[in-house]
Amino acid sequence: MDHLTWRQRWAALIALSLGGVAIGLTEFVAMGLLPDMARALLPGAWSRSAEDAVAQAGWVITAYALGVVCGAPLIAALSARMPRKRLVLGLLVLFAAGTFASAIAPTFELVLVARFVAALPHGAYFGAAGLLAASLMGPGNEARGYSMVLGGLTISNVVGVPLITHLGQSAGWRIAYAVIALVFVATLFAVGATVPDAPAKVDGSPAAELRALRRPQVWLVAATAAIGFAGFFAVNTYIAPVTTEVTGLSERAVPWVLAVFGLGMTAGNFLGGAFADRNLRLATTAGFGGVIVSTVFFALTAATPAGLFLGAFLTGATCIFLGPALQARLITVAPEAQLMGAAVNQSAMNLANSLGAALGGLVIARGYGYLAPAWTGVALATAGLGLAMISFMLDRRSETARVR
Repeated sequence: MDHLTWRQRWAALIALSLGGVAIGLTEFVAMGLLPDMARALLPGAWSRSAEDAVAQAGWVITAYALGVVCGAPLIAALSARMPRKRLVLGLLVLFAAGTFASAIAPTFELVLVARFVAALPHGAYFGAAGLLAASLMGPGNEARGYSMVLGGLTISNVVGVPLITHLGQSAGWRIAYAVIALVFVATLFAVGATVPDAPAKVDGSPAAELRALRRPQVWLVAATAAIGFAGFFAVNTYIAPVTTEVTGLSERAVPWVLAVFGLGMTAGNFLGGAFADRNLRLATTAGFGGVIVSTVFFALTAATPAGLFLGAFLTGATCIFLGPALQARLITVAPEAQLMGAAVNQSAMNLANSLGAALGGLVIARGYGYLAPAWTGVALATAGLGLAMISFMLDRRSETARVR
């Protein structure tokens, strides 16, 4: 891609990042609209207990996360020989169809199915688009390339998610998802017009991609991401009821809290991408330490408006700081199957989404209150740090064995 001008290169990067914007909308808008979806889709449960209905509606988020977990490695294996641009375009078509189906599904059960289908291309998109972005930026920029695409997701949390959340609160959550489907369609045309063709990996094959799953380190790093990131989603999933029921702010404050989350995520993402390309181990361990501290701060102070907003910023920044590092780490431990490594990272992240939402809903349903998920998140992040340290220790032992 050396023949591209800098304007062509940046137009292509922006188009790929726009996909991240759309994915951020479809993944995170449910968190701000969870009470609205519970009220509309579960009227019986809502009439008995709003708290129980919101906890049950959290399965909308869990279904999306499970779709990513299932779809990412499957699509990565089946598309090993497909040109990257063609793969990205096909994934955007599936995104648009699944998101539109979410908007029109008439029952709670069918909405769950639609969210699952809409999530299937999520991991493969970040994998393929991230690799395309890295090739556009040049060698040695794997983490920065991924952070460019992930940057669209974080920026969507600053502007897009609050706006779509406000739209959903005013016009209905179904309208919100219909608009998100249109953003995917716009991305489809932008990628088609600006991203150059990129050939598939010459020696790529489903078998080669699947062989990456035989590596114990792949599973260990994936477990690190799945458990360590679950704390973030335990906090973020239930931010709407924390804002209204714990802090005592109005429903109109929810989009502003989500915007602050997004600002933190955006800052953390770009810092994490630059840091991870320089010192991957330090970026990972420092990132987990920051997550633990910020989540404790959120749990202790979110009952006040200042604590809620500052805690949201710090939690978003520290958690997403880890994203590029863990993506680069999985590519490192599976060098011959980069698409699978990138896709497994997304599966792990969304298993974290599912785990965080489910555990958060569980402690809320048990009567521990809306701040209990944050303390659950502290424990999960601590476990993630422990797994990361074990993974790096195994690396050092392997390096020592090779030297001998």
